[in-house]
Amino acid sequence: MTDNSKPPTMAAVPILLLLSLLLHCATRASALSSSPVGVNYGLVADNLPSPTSVGPLLASINVGRVKLYDTDSAVLSALSTTGFELIVGLPDRCVVKLADPSAALVWVKANLQPHLPAAKIAAVTVGNEVLTGNDTAVMAALVPAMRSLRSALDSLGLRSVAVTTPHSLAILANSFPPSAGRFRQELIPYLCPLLDFLAETGSPFFINAYPYFAYKAEPDNVTLNYALFEPNPGVLDPGSGLKYENMLDAQVDAVYAAISAATGGKGKGLEVRVSETGWPSDGDENEVGATAANAAKYNGNLMKMVAEGKGTPARPSQVLRVYVFALFNENLKPGPKSERNYGLFKPDGTPAYDLGIKPETESPTTSGGGSSGGRGGGSSDEGDGSSSSGYYSISAAAAVTRGREWLRGMAMMVGLVVLVS
Repeated sequence: MTDNSKPPTMAAVPILLLLSLLLHCATRASALSSSPVGVNYGLVADNLPSPTSVGPLLASINVGRVKLYDTDSAVLSALSTTGFELIVGLPDRCVVKLADPSAALVWVKANLQPHLPAAKIAAVTVGNEVLTGNDTAVMAALVPAMRSLRSALDSLGLRSVAVTTPHSLAILANSFPPSAGRFRQELIPYLCPLLDFLAETGSPFFINAYPYFAYKAEPDNVTLNYALFEPNPGVLDPGSGLKYENMLDAQVDAVYAAISAATGGKGKGLEVRVSETGWPSDGDENEVGATAANAAKYNGNLMKMVAEGKGTPARPSQVLRVYVFALFNENLKPGPKSERNYGLFKPDGTPAYDLGIKPETESPTTSGGGSSGGRGGGSSDEGDGSSSSGYYSISAAAAVTRGREWLRGMAMMVGLVVLVS
């Protein structure tokens, strides 16, 4: 029987101190997302790989956050042990119903609680671009549903799960120059209560921002390099005196200006996050700029910029958090050809194009394949995990896992040192 009251020898103390510090760092790294870069994981396809094989793909592109559009049980179960921070979605069709607090409680118990705390669910998005839709009943029910969900989460002790909703950039009546950003007047009656709720609960304001659409609409007035984060002369905002070197920053700061104007300056504490942004790698003949080369530049430059922890010109100290759209090309999405070509990966798990991220000599091992348990369905060839399969460098989340394994080994060694001494 070991005498636990006996202090360790001096030789063991430095090891114990180092172990304590490393454990603290590892805990912090896992408690916080490994990267401000996130990705949207959509399922509007019939040829996607199994959710269990998605983890290695996410790790390969150094993302720390994953945004989902529903609460697909197979996907949540597959991602529950990966360590990625998750955002789940409440579909538009459920918004009106969940304005009833009792219905909201039932929904949380059925769709979220079974996956907690294993799944790191950080937020629930209520609807998607509701305020620029044409269903006034859903628009009117948006904030009541958000408040009902907040109450349901609180009653179950799930206070760390935020509640928010994503918006289209079309909520703005004016976005240029950024300092003149203003919301559409007819949306103010919906937006003001929403902004109050977000401020009360400390939740972020989500915006879906796509410089691609601005370039596609006005290729003669919007320079491609400005849209793609490539070197360019920049654009000066005469109202603020700030210089913008890329369009996404300008779009985000236009939203900040609109929030400030709508709240009389009281909304300065709100954080704007980009819930969707991306660039299509292919499109119809009339879809200017929809090429693999441009998609590689946009998403590659975007992910590098965000990973550096930069803010926008108007909010330089506020790290811009972004969710790239999307993880896979989704073959069942309606609309023009570009809608089916926003993926970073093809359904077989190979990159849609080179993001410019240096691959490691040894790629992460893929999980088992097989047919999808979610709406993706079908089967896929997920490669053999070799460098030829196109996987990129592993994420900080995986590094933390490896670090923990090393620390456990060190802990055992330290225990032996203490025991022997």
